[in-house]
Amino acid sequence: GRSSKQQTIAVSAVALQDHIIHSHQLQDLSLADPFKSRARNTKNIYKPVNKEMVRAVVDTGLRKKSTHHKNKEDAEKEYVLDPSPPQLTLAQKLGLVEPPSLPLTAEEWVKIKQRSIQHGDSIQPCAICREEFALQPQVLLSCSHVFHKACLKAFEKFTGKKSCPMSRKEQNQTRVIYDGACLFKIKCAIRIQASWRGYIVRKWYKNLRKTVPPKDSNLRKQFFENKVQQISNRLLSSYNINLDEFLSEIDSSIAASRDVFQQLEGKEILISETDWEKIQMQAFRQEIFDCPICIMPLSPTVHPACLFSGNSNRFSRQTVLLSCSHLFHHTCLQAFEEFSLGERRICPLCRSYYQKKILQC
Repeated sequence: GRSSKQQTIAVSAVALQDHIIHSHQLQDLSLADPFKSRARNTKNIYKPVNKEMVRAVVDTGLRKKSTHHKNKEDAEKEYVLDPSPPQLTLAQKLGLVEPPSLPLTAEEWVKIKQRSIQHGDSIQPCAICREEFALQPQVLLSCSHVFHKACLKAFEKFTGKKSCPMSRKEQNQTRVIYDGACLFKIKCAIRIQASWRGYIVRKWYKNLRKTVPPKDSNLRKQFFENKVQQISNRLLSSYNINLDEFLSEIDSSIAASRDVFQQLEGKEILISETDWEKIQMQAFRQEIFDCPICIMPLSPTVHPACLFSGNSNRFSRQTVLLSCSHLFHHTCLQAFEEFSLGERRICPLCRSYYQKKILQC
């Protein structure tokens, strides 16, 4: 009996020692597998090569390179990140150590994801780096907590064991999800739509402010001042202002005015007979019937047209024609000239200097 007990104790000790060695070597991490990385690095390093089988290959560019484009569904397809569970050790087979938990089924992962969505873990920032998930890879643990894939890898590498940074639950299973990326895309779309709508509303409001005056008195005054300024600017821009032509016109008008004043200050210009005839025709078109001074008919019974017919009457009063085409009685005009104070004669109607010619009816 003692020998059997000693054998069982020895077997248990060996089994526990083997389990401890395997657990320290494997570390059972989901994101870092040292055995796989070592095997990948040391594989095919010193493999002998047959030189006769080696041949030179010239790349002419005619061969089409095969490009594998992943579908959109495959790029966002969720998958379990944990490696396949290792074989049971002797201690686990004997019942000395609890065996690892079985991989979760698809239905269990759906329940865990629903629990995470209810808690809003993907909406909140990562608990390790305190930044948004955005488009970076995201990992869901079996305890329904969510982290960045890189953050969880660094945490497991630092602690050397597989445990949740929040719940401290060990031997968690991990699954890659894309809820944070989907929420980030929706948030970006909402921001783009909000900025575009804001731009449309601001543009509409600016057009409204340009057409409808505000109710405030100060703003209303400023609104109409801007309108007047815009109208004046449009008027100025519509005119083609040439300073040289404008100044030349001013010089010509000043020169013409100087000629007129020099003629007035000098001797009176004699009017020819043809000019007097033109003045008579102009007076005839005016149809003057009465003298503007005495308000009496220019001729007792004859129409003023007789002035140009050549008929004369000894009882008719003399009628005078001025160079400004106005008609007066000669006696009335003389009386007006006697009462006027200036040296030069001025027409009683148009106030212009004149020359006169006596006519007989």
